[in-house]
Amino acid sequence: MTPDAVWPGLGDTRLPARDVSGVVPGIEWRRVLVLAVVLPLFGQSFHYMKDAAPLWALSKVFPLLSLPLAFLLFRGARPEASRQILISFVWLTLVPTFIAISTFQQTFFVGLAAQVKLLPILYFFSFLGLLRWMQPPLREIAIAFLIWGAVTYVILLLTWGAAPQSWYKDKYVLGESPLLSHDSRGNRIRMPMYFGLIGIFYAYRRFFATRRWLWLVVAAIGFGLVVGLVRTRSTVLGIAAVAAITAFTAASARTRLLLVALLPLAFIALFSVPYVASVFSTDSNSGFDVRWISTVKAVDFLGLSPFRWLFGVGTISPIDPAGLMTYFNHFFFLADITWVGVVFEFGLLGAALILAIPARAFVLVRRARDLADDPFLGALQDYVVYAVLISELYPLTMAPGEFGVILAIAVYVLERRRRPQRC
Repeated sequence: MTPDAVWPGLGDTRLPARDVSGVVPGIEWRRVLVLAVVLPLFGQSFHYMKDAAPLWALSKVFPLLSLPLAFLLFRGARPEASRQILISFVWLTLVPTFIAISTFQQTFFVGLAAQVKLLPILYFFSFLGLLRWMQPPLREIAIAFLIWGAVTYVILLLTWGAAPQSWYKDKYVLGESPLLSHDSRGNRIRMPMYFGLIGIFYAYRRFFATRRWLWLVVAAIGFGLVVGLVRTRSTVLGIAAVAAITAFTAASARTRLLLVALLPLAFIALFSVPYVASVFSTDSNSGFDVRWISTVKAVDFLGLSPFRWLFGVGTISPIDPAGLMTYFNHFFFLADITWVGVVFEFGLLGAALILAIPARAFVLVRRARDLADDPFLGALQDYVVYAVLISELYPLTMAPGEFGVILAIAVYVLERRRRPQRC
């Protein structure tokens, strides 16, 4: 029985056959177009791309520009998980701001500027409001995501082929991430990979659902482009870990024995790539020394105070040109020390609230998959797992809007299931 038979109006992401005109029936392409236009902003694709200044600025203010969509939620029942998201946002925004007043001698409103990075959490409300208003079936949401997944790799290839070597920056301000850079790993294209990775996970899930090798080839090509052009260790290791987990959960008992036998070979092949193996490096080229000094100084600053460990010490506003260097006499970036940085800023309680957001997203996507085990929902679940797995290398606070969007989709799917449908 297909998901449509159980759940009229939901659909799945496997497209039906085209009619004689070449048009896929059951797809409202105007809705797909609207979703495709706004998704890069909801997915924070331009949030750290200072090279594209207008899009970067738009991405920074878009959480506020899109917030009126949240008022559409008042027309229906209170969304599941809304209380958790609202309490978490208020706590993570206000508590560290008040604490930073005494820690770093800031005014309240100046300190509040340090929490701008948390505004995309509100995408849960605005994107869910958009979905409730437009009422797209899951298939259309998936198409919009996959369009941007394909566009990501097209742009990646075009950039690699067209950009001259002079565009790759080998010197840049510490703490910034230019789109094109050159370091010990070679030429790197720091392409935002939210949609690209979901595309890889989708193709991988389709392979296990259909056993068609073409989907595995598509996933392998995407992974190869990430390894060869993006060259981000956390991304490569995260994809490999999720692929292994998915393979074990989807395989039969006999196949799992084969996977166990092949795992050492896959491990050796992965770490034969020099820059991937450098994740264990402690030399200066890896930046380990800077991160280690930052970690030691952060832990020393927290000291033995239970209050500081529980609630954090806040952080200095980005408006301050010297930043935390004023206090540590050292290049000090909380994102570089990941979970220690999160505890430093928000405390153990704040860290638990941050981790609870992707955890809730995982639970709700898993529940939605119980209703319709769709490859796209599986890909969203895989991305949540991926983000948590690499959070020791790339903190969850960098792009909270990604989880807000996934959580909104899961809640929307569950709401459509509860709503009476006409057969």
